Amino acid sequence: MPGGRPIPPLELSGEVKKQLETMANSRSLPYAQVRRAQIILMSAQGITNTVIAQKVNLSIRMVGIWRQRFIDQGLMGLYDQPKPGAPRSISDEQVAQLIKKTLKKKPKGSTHWSCRSIAKETNLSKSTVQRIWNAFNIQPHRQKHFTLSTDPYFVEKVRDIVGLYLNPPDKAMVLCVDEKSQIQALDRTQPVLPIGLGYVEGITHQYQRHGTLTLFAALDLATGEVIAQCKKRHRHQEFLQFLKHIEANVPKKLEIHLVVDNYATHKHAKIRNWLAARPRYHIHYTPTYSSWLNQVETWFNIITQKAIRRGSFRSTKQLREKIDEFVKNYNKKTRPFIWTATADSILAKVKRVLETISGTQH
Repeated sequence: MPGGRPIPPLELSGEVKKQLETMANSRSLPYAQVRRAQIILMSAQGITNTVIAQKVNLSIRMVGIWRQRFIDQGLMGLYDQPKPGAPRSISDEQVAQLIKKTLKKKPKGSTHWSCRSIAKETNLSKSTVQRIWNAFNIQPHRQKHFTLSTDPYFVEKVRDIVGLYLNPPDKAMVLCVDEKSQIQALDRTQPVLPIGLGYVEGITHQYQRHGTLTLFAALDLATGEVIAQCKKRHRHQEFLQFLKHIEANVPKKLEIHLVVDNYATHKHAKIRNWLAARPRYHIHYTPTYSSWLNQVETWFNIITQKAIRRGSFRSTKQLREKIDEFVKNYNKKTRPFIWTATADSILAKVKRVLETISGTQH
């Protein structure tokens, strides 16, 4: 081992380690802060500054600086120093109290704090509260929706599907299959105000309904190409028709792996019988409440944003033509989605969520 000045040991408490992991995995914090948290976590694992510098693309000197600042100042040392100017009027204790109150308590009669309400409660100015919230990326006014899977085979299904994504089988085609139901053919009651210099496109919120369609789609994992078909309904009969459409459009000599969710339509007896009669088809069910694991959902979001949401359709026929046109053009310049999450990283994230909500009244 190379010699040199001994490096002070890093010992992390459970609470500090949890905060560092949150920072290191954040997608909203500045990248510089994310990288500093990663440096400290790796240092706590006993990794040398030289190796850390290579992993985070920094000089050994900078790694040493952030390590030492954490030893001297704790978590606050990972944030940029205040610029020259008037001395701070808010102490670290006041900052800590504000953060604790924001995260751990609720205002009387309300579901969350606002700048005005917590400023009054803590005798701080609204601008000070906003600066501190921004520094720590605290957003009490926002929510994210999630549903935890209750599938008893959640772990096995995650490993199965992620295994298909990261290491697809040879001489086989992996298709992510699902349907987007209740796509409405909406016709605006007034003309669209076109985009111009200094103002955005304007549309009326009033519309007329002209029926709905269901879009069935199968995303080819290897190429990103989409096999799609519109139907009036989304029963097992329509899903079976779509499977036959897939059969007519895929190579005959390849094994076919279908990733689908747990919707009853996909498990109907006639569907099972059709698949059983075709041994080259292998079906992989996502866990319950885990549609995010099916890559075709990403494509549904793309077509919704680019072709459907802002469109105006006087009939389901016109809506179908628009969808068919989009699919045709999409397949001309398609590229596969890049899946990077491992099964272990997904399960670790779910574990953190479970640990966070444990002990709540849910």
